[in-house]
Amino acid sequence: MTIRVMLVDDQALLRTGFRMVLTAQQDMEVVAEASDGAEALAVLREQPVDVVLMDVRMPGVDGVEATRRICEGGEGGQGDPKVLILTTFDLDEYAFSALKAGASGFMLKDVPPGDLLAAIRAVRSGDAVVAPSTTRRLIDRFSSVLPASSSEPVAEELRRITDREREVLTLIAQGLSNSEIAARLVLSEATVKTHVGRILAKLGLRDRVQAVVLAYETGLVRAGSQ
Repeated sequence: MTIRVMLVDDQALLRTGFRMVLTAQQDMEVVAEASDGAEALAVLREQPVDVVLMDVRMPGVDGVEATRRICEGGEGGQGDPKVLILTTFDLDEYAFSALKAGASGFMLKDVPPGDLLAAIRAVRSGDAVVAPSTTRRLIDRFSSVLPASSSEPVAEELRRITDREREVLTLIAQGLSNSEIAARLVLSEATVKTHVGRILAKLGLRDRVQAVVLAYETGLVRAGSQ
């Protein structure tokens, strides 16, 4: 199935570069472009899109606000597009804001083409992608609000999941894949996938990115924990 991609960036030259990379793929098609968030929202009302590559800093409606409106679904958009943030700025406040707004991924614009293509496919399939450097900065971002010991009271949200699910959520927040979690807990990958699905459903989360954010916000995982 062809992945319909929309490019949102105020620099036409960058959009051209990304379009050349994407259109060379048999399973991708650039169906729309926009130079700012407001234009992107307008286009999405008419054009079905699977994945939006969204810049952060743009005049008018920026990428974070546009992402929020897209993911809230209140803009009359076609379908349920996923948003992958692409930015020059590896700053935790942008990463945190974009992920909180509902983005399914956050990567830097200098990402190798192969990694970008893999990220688009992953986001389209319902997975989540965050650049490793950004993940480390996100962890640092939360370090001042995380509990000093495991004796802290369990956050109310986490009472909705079982002890095993909490264990899986902890490993998700540490950046482990399903196969890595399966090996760590001596479970089958299918069982881990089931646990992940239940965690997302019970906590009302869209994807693994939101699960990571919640794990750090609630203090389930501490900065530097392994």
